[in-house]
Amino acid sequence: MEFTLGQLAALLGGKAEGDENQKVNRLDKIQEGKPGGISFLANEKYEPFLYETESTAVIVSEGFTASKPFKTTLIRVEDAYLGFTKLLEAYSQFTKAMLVGVEEPSFIHSSSTMGENGYRGAFSYIGKKSQLGNNVKIHPQAFIGDNVKIGDNCIIHPGAKISSNTQIGNNCEIFPGAVIGADGFGFAPQPDGTYKAIPQIGNVILEDNVSIGSNTTVDCATMGSTIIRKGAKIDNQVQIAHNVIIGENTVIAAQSGISGSTEIGKNCIIAGKAGIVGHLKIADNTTIGANTGISKSIKKSGETLLGYMAMDVKDFLKSYALFKNLDTLEKRIKELEKKG
Repeated sequence: MEFTLGQLAALLGGKAEGDENQKVNRLDKIQEGKPGGISFLANEKYEPFLYETESTAVIVSEGFTASKPFKTTLIRVEDAYLGFTKLLEAYSQFTKAMLVGVEEPSFIHSSSTMGENGYRGAFSYIGKKSQLGNNVKIHPQAFIGDNVKIGDNCIIHPGAKISSNTQIGNNCEIFPGAVIGADGFGFAPQPDGTYKAIPQIGNVILEDNVSIGSNTTVDCATMGSTIIRKGAKIDNQVQIAHNVIIGENTVIAAQSGISGSTEIGKNCIIAGKAGIVGHLKIADNTTIGANTGISKSIKKSGETLLGYMAMDVKDFLKSYALFKNLDTLEKRIKELEKKG
């Protein structure tokens, strides 16, 4: 793919300061830029690279003022970071649109349907009575079970597994190795100390614009549905248990775990390795810090929580400051006791 700087400036709603007919065919980091590449500068600590980069063009914000001469062409936009993000989105969409057709060997049951402009990669499998919308991309070795519904413009990456009866909305992306609809962790203790598996007969519902990261597991419900609301973004290696509900536009970072039947509100932020026990309700706009354990419901919207077990972030930082000085405080107490 090759574009002129004039074309890119028009796409981004900006202006090229230099020869608009120069062409680029690659996205480069500013510190690694070479001719034919386009980079961006949004963080001031990377400004020194502007004066050294060989990138053909660099996207900068409107208010940027250079302190030294440079060789590259600038494309000025309202916000450099958002501008480059828009360029990445356009690049990604263009690349995905090129994937159309069927690679062999692959399998789709005769009772299943697939919309227009779809793609099925080699060794992919689609079971019985499944319905896939338009522009759906099923990459190699992906598995789609029976009675699955997938909306338009979805991408199922290599090795992802979509269990039977799952419902996926429009514009969703399931990354490599993710499992949607695995059995929930349900076992009933028996009198002899063993455990008996409880059948998990529910399903998973992903609403529109949901992203599920690599090697993340979303368990099916015991009964009813595990639900990921629209706009939610789930990172890699996250565990979401049976009957959990994740609210709209909530983001969850890697290695976090949400136990069964917990409900997470809208616009929450859950940092890496956070753990939330089952049957809780987490209010909208809650921020949960890394390695934080949540053992009770969060009822007040907008709280920021940190620590194990979780407490208000300000209280935790005060306690931590004291904790770091415990050795010194102990010595002082012993000295005072001797004097007393």
